[in-house]
Amino acid sequence: MHESARQPDPSLPSTRRRRLLAGFVGAYTATLIPWALAQPVKNGQHGAFLALSAIIAGRQSLDAGMAERIFKGLSAEQPGFADAAAALLKLVDERKIDPMHLQQTLDDEKSPLAPLPRKIATAWLLGVIGSGANARVVAYEHALNAQFVADVLKPPTYAYGPYGSWTRKPL
Repeated sequence: MHESARQPDPSLPSTRRRRLLAGFVGAYTATLIPWALAQPVKNGQHGAFLALSAIIAGRQSLDAGMAERIFKGLSAEQPGFADAAAALLKLVDERKIDPMHLQQTLDDEKSPLAPLPRKIATAWLLGVIGSGANARVVAYEHALNAQFVADVLKPPTYAYGPYGSWTRKPL
């Protein structure tokens, strides 16, 4: 057998090398957002939203029902929300932006995606989508702000006074 028959042609791409590189990239991405891969998703846009939510909320597990309500609410509030969420996730992944510095990075760059992390965080942490007269509550006792303190505090699911008492200004 000829010696040249045993040696691969260096001008041709190495499929073995490419598979190994793809494996490393995939493993790195999985360490960045491992919990997002375990969440049930309906489609790619929903999956991108869940992965981005996991990064922003800093939680390994997010309530699927609440995720659906938040996704629908944010999509209704902002046309193109799903595409923007996918673009932001891609940016985070490509640039390996530390979640702790994500908002500052977007603000410093005056990115059109800068409002997105705040909207997602507000929805998950406070259970509110929108503001002012357009604000809608999608969660209350299941919002993450209540979950963080659930071992000590429980938010009331009812008003402590008569109907409408919460509308009066305090003395």
